[in-house]
Parts: sequence; structure tokens; C-alpha cells
Amino acid sequence: MSEPMPLAVLVSGGGSNLQSLIDSIEAGRVPARIVLVLANTPDAYGLVRAEKHGLPTAVVPHTAYPDRESHDRDVVAAIRAAGAEAVVLAGYMRLLSPFFIQAFPQRILNIHPALLPAFQGLHGQHQAAEYGVKLAGATVHFVDEELDNGPIIIQAALPTQEGDDGDTLAQRILHLEHRIYPQAVKWLAEGRLQIRKRHVVVDNAPDPGPAPGSDASVCLFAPGLEPGM
Repeated sequence: MSEPMPLAVLVSGGGSNLQSLIDSIEAGRVPARIVLVLANTPDAYGLVRAEKHGLPTAVVPHTAYPDRESHDRDVVAAIRAAGAEAVVLAGYMRLLSPFFIQAFPQRILNIHPALLPAFQGLHGQHQAAEYGVKLAGATVHFVDEELDNGPIIIQAALPTQEGDDGDTLAQRILHLEHRIYPQAVKWLAEGRLQIRKRHVVVDNAPDPGPAPGSDASVCLFAPGLEPGM
């Protein structure tokens, strides 16, 4: 059996997706280990979550740097010093510089609370609610040099409800995020992701569809979730 993939997780706020990943790793569902949780703000609650599980943490405040790349150089140095082979962005509210992306090619994942390429940028759930979409959801994708643009790994969709606003929709989408992010990290750690132009191919991926144990309002996971995820 191969060694678990060492990961760095970057946070800026509450870190609920970090928690879902921690829980999945501790339950043996994701063959990875978190070697660093790094925040750009010292009050990020994700740091507290990490410390409760005995995970190494670091803070690299972006306000102490004159530009984005100089900050990213120190972040990358911390990630490399920790021995991480891949980077998971879990509510990290910073655009990454080309330097950062080139340091970990095709090994940086992000989750976005909308069905990309729709509603890129901040508050995708609120954008979707205001637009009046009938389907909303979440996307896990590789990170490239454009905002919310990298190749898509997995998406999950649910129907909106009458009276949904950004906050109610965000809460329901968050449940999807907590299912699909550990799944995408599992595929990455197992070496099952291939990028062909813009298309991500998952080796032996389940067929799209609802997942066992999902809320009845869930419309679709694509690709499908594996048992236990």
C-alpha cells in the first residue's frame, strides 16, 4: 500500500471544508495526511480546528507583504518545509500568483460554491440566488492562473427552493461541498486524476447520480460518489 499523500490545507475563515477533510482522513476514507494548515489571517477558526486534531499550523499574514508574489513565496516555502506534495484551498480568500501555481502544477485543488463556469468570484451562492437559477451547487476544480477557471473534477447540483436567498442556499450547498471535496482529494491522493486539455478523467469513476444517504433534494453528483463518501 502506498504512503498517504501529504497535504497542506490553506484557510482564511471557519474551515468547515477543512473539518470535513480531517474527518474523512481520520475515518480512513481518504489516503492522505495533513502536514500543515496555513492561514493568511491569525483569527481564522480553521486554525483552531487544526489544533484540536494535533495538526501543525502556521500563519503568514498577507498584510505584512508589499505584493501578492512576495507573500506567496513565503507561503510556498512553508508548504515545502512541511513536506506537502499537494495543496487544498479550503476557503482561502486569496488569489494565487503564477509563482504559487507553478510551484505545485496540477496539485492545487479549490472548491467553489456554484456550478462553474457560472457565478465565478465571491459569494457564488448569493449570485445564484439573486439570478433566480433553478439548479445550484458546488464545484471542485484544479487551480490555474485565472479565477475559478481550472479543469473541473467533480460537481454536485441541487434544485433551488421557493424563497431561497443567498444564506439558505449557501447552507444547503455546504452539505454538498462536504461530500465532494474529500472525494476529489481521495482521487488525487490515489493518482486517479488525468487532465486532457480541459477535461479531467477519473479512473474507474462511479456513474453520475444521487449518492446513498444524500438529502432528497440532491439532484446529481457527477462523477458519482464512491461508497462511504
